[in-house]
Amino acid sequence: MTTQSKVNNIFYKEGQKLLVAVDCIVFGFNRGKLKLLIMERKIEPQKGKWSLIGGFVQKDESLDQAAYRILQACTGIHDMHLDQLYAFGEVDRDTGGRVVSVAYYSLINLELFEQELLKEYNAKWINIDDIPELALDHNKMANSALEALQKQASIKPIGFELLPEKFTLPQLQLLYEAIYNRKMDKRNFQKKILKNDLLIKLDEKDKSTSKKGAYLYRFDLDKYSKIKSNEDSFYIKV
Repeated sequence: MTTQSKVNNIFYKEGQKLLVAVDCIVFGFNRGKLKLLIMERKIEPQKGKWSLIGGFVQKDESLDQAAYRILQACTGIHDMHLDQLYAFGEVDRDTGGRVVSVAYYSLINLELFEQELLKEYNAKWINIDDIPELALDHNKMANSALEALQKQASIKPIGFELLPEKFTLPQLQLLYEAIYNRKMDKRNFQKKILKNDLLIKLDEKDKSTSKKGAYLYRFDLDKYSKIKSNEDSFYIKV
């Protein structure tokens, strides 16, 4: 018996036991659409219903470790953007027992996602505006995560986690339009995004949509890492 277990046995005898889970809201971006990763629930209650990616926290791991473990298994990606949202602890949120779930949201580049895992986990990517009724309180979690993403995308360049390393300004605009679900003026958007001086213009063009093509850019991670402590280092009014 570990020291921690002894302490728990001595001081917490009257404490009621409950289960702790993590649920992950995983966003992706493809063909101008913001996507959400959902899977077919494998256990009761509500077995077979669509749900978020999640699982229970093991005794030997932290909340963050549990979230990373689950996400790595379901996506095949070992380096991803992950933010803790908050805890969902309504007494009746899970008819299977007293379960508190800590929600996380993650942004991943779909080019890195291992597509064969979709079959293994009975999962699929759906457009953010086509979310079906999910198990438990997962719709509430997804809505909360989208609100958090919209807030953070205007003050932090987290949206770039959803794009390939090289991207065009039109692709970047499509991403922001998908996050905020509205059209944006091309000239104003490019002016706002370029004034942050965090994009590196490359001597390459993407000619997949036109003969003239559009210049490719990449995000200056080194520069941002030096100035990100400044709250005004990145801001785009949307």
